[in-house]
Amino acid sequence: MAEANTKRLEIAVDEDIASLTDTTRSSDTSLASSVLQYEYKHGRRYHGYQAGSYAFPNDEPEQDRLDMVHHVYYRALNNRLFLAPLNPGGKRVLDIGTGTGIWAIQFGDQYPEATEILGNDLSPIQPAWVPPNVRFVIDDVEKPWVQGELYDFIHIRYMAGSIKDWPRLIEQSFANLKPGGWLELQESANRPYSEDGSLKPDSYLLKMMDGLIEACNKIGRTMDPAPSFEKWVRDAGFEKVLTQKVKLPVGVWPKDARLKECGALLRVNFIEGVDAFTAALFPEVLGWSREEVETLNASVRREVLRNDIHPVFDFHIVSAQKPL
Repeated sequence: MAEANTKRLEIAVDEDIASLTDTTRSSDTSLASSVLQYEYKHGRRYHGYQAGSYAFPNDEPEQDRLDMVHHVYYRALNNRLFLAPLNPGGKRVLDIGTGTGIWAIQFGDQYPEATEILGNDLSPIQPAWVPPNVRFVIDDVEKPWVQGELYDFIHIRYMAGSIKDWPRLIEQSFANLKPGGWLELQESANRPYSEDGSLKPDSYLLKMMDGLIEACNKIGRTMDPAPSFEKWVRDAGFEKVLTQKVKLPVGVWPKDARLKECGALLRVNFIEGVDAFTAALFPEVLGWSREEVETLNASVRREVLRNDIHPVFDFHIVSAQKPL
């Protein structure tokens, strides 16, 4: 990214209050000093602001994994960031749960004609150099939104296990969209299957995903919201609901080059990321011992390396328009 086409986004800390110096809108959440502090446990680093709301790490290995998953989804959509029939020119865009900010940054680079792309997250892990039309704020989207200028497009992706009340989040998105604006939800249905019967009921990958679903249900943050997206957006008042589903393989067994690329990266996702999935939820919520967690993690890594097992996740994309 050329320096001439970027701006530096700085976080200034003043005793008890930290604020984004690039942010002047009254609707943005100021950063308390705790936001810039982190919680360390199970050998990983976690966010400090609203600690416990997000059960997964935010350290550098996890950031690398999130960027890799972004690439998987981008390739799965045939090199598209979104599927909603939207012309970004002159539009205001909100990326909820922006994480490393990679989607927002790529959107800003790809669509410089967009007026503004705002990314929010609980963790201040976004890079310092961003396109001129991109900015980030630290915010909890589950709190009531302060009414401000409405958005043309709201994007929510890869937030499974992070939200207590999905219908309310979708309702707040509806309220903060302009008439005719679009909401797009992108998420995998988080119980894998195989089309050839190679993924057996005693699969370690299945055991891990079932454990995640059970643990997230216990803390009230569903790990499998995707199958309900279409119902929730219709209940919120959205019209012109467009749904698509893409099959994402785990492994290099697909013949199609693009799916093979996605599968190879998702294999790495589980080999290198399984510890992030299980580190907190399995011992703290399910009561597993450290030895049990490590044994499961090792078994998952071995299993996803096998070419005779062909797991598939269904990736759901739901785009919905607010009535004119």
